[in-house]
Amino acid sequence: MREFSRTDRVAEQLQQELAVLIQREVKDPRLGMVTVSSASVSRDLAYADIYVTLLGENDPQRVRENLGILKRASGFLRSQIARRMKLRHVPELRFHFDESVERGQRLSSLIEDAVASDRRRSDDDGEGQP
Repeated sequence: MREFSRTDRVAEQLQQELAVLIQREVKDPRLGMVTVSSASVSRDLAYADIYVTLLGENDPQRVRENLGILKRASGFLRSQIARRMKLRHVPELRFHFDESVERGQRLSSLIEDAVASDRRRSDDDGEGQP
């Protein structure tokens, strides 16, 4: 079994800390229900890409607004992370909207529609048979 690399461990802890900090410490009323879905850290720990989802939000304007709020709060978040994690250098935080959840829901819906359509078609074909 492969051990987690240091960057993996830092990314995982960063994800957990940011989830709590964004929920409890960022006091902007325009910020929606943000979930930190994943984080990845560069090898030199200079940058952290933080992927977030917004509960019930898929309006591009709201997504941009929320990412802007998080970007403006990144200095504050970094200072809080520096207190909580024992790192010599806290990575620069770069926030991104995680489209994978929305894409998964869309694919799931398409699959359900296709299955229902097939079921209707087979029911229609079966009615004419004695």
